[in-house]
Amino acid sequence: MKDNFSSHSSAYATYRPTYPKALYQFLKEKLNTTENVWDCGTGNGQVAAELATFFKEVQASDISCQQLKHAIKKDNIHYSLQAAENTDFSDNKFDLITVAQAIHWFDFEQFYKEVNRVLQPNGLIAVIGYSLFRSNPETNAVILKFYRNIIGDFWDKERRYLDEQYQTIPFPFQEIKSPGFQQEYTWSFEHLVGYLNT
Repeated sequence: MKDNFSSHSSAYATYRPTYPKALYQFLKEKLNTTENVWDCGTGNGQVAAELATFFKEVQASDISCQQLKHAIKKDNIHYSLQAAENTDFSDNKFDLITVAQAIHWFDFEQFYKEVNRVLQPNGLIAVIGYSLFRSNPETNAVILKFYRNIIGDFWDKERRYLDEQYQTIPFPFQEIKSPGFQQEYTWSFEHLVGYLNT
């Protein structure tokens, strides 16, 4: 698994967008129980923090010590430094496993073996992600040129999975159709540049 984010983890925690409340409501409605959840590839813990509002216990793991140092702290979140594909969690532990903006870095086959081991029967795995943001037409044109023509050749090959909205990742589970979720922000120019720098 690649670690591309340790070197700027504080900026990541400051500038990365959050996910809409409707997403968490959707997950809550699909769950039978809310005892234990694993937020895998937690990064700065933004998803773990939301899950902590309705789960009894949140396990949040990442391979980046720097990301975990900047993660959101709550009493029922337990952070650990471990790879997605090989954890020390007990069998059949989790009602839900979330992977936000991270699954494209994993070894799919090994990760899914771990999911099958630690997920409870009838548990859920939620793969969450976002690709390029949209703004006004003028900003969109500049960002798209930057994204495709200037830094396009420097993206890791796994980035394409986000551009394809995770529709092309291997996914050996029964899929539950979900609505598309949107999140809107009003950012300053400085915040926009901060986000782009991450």
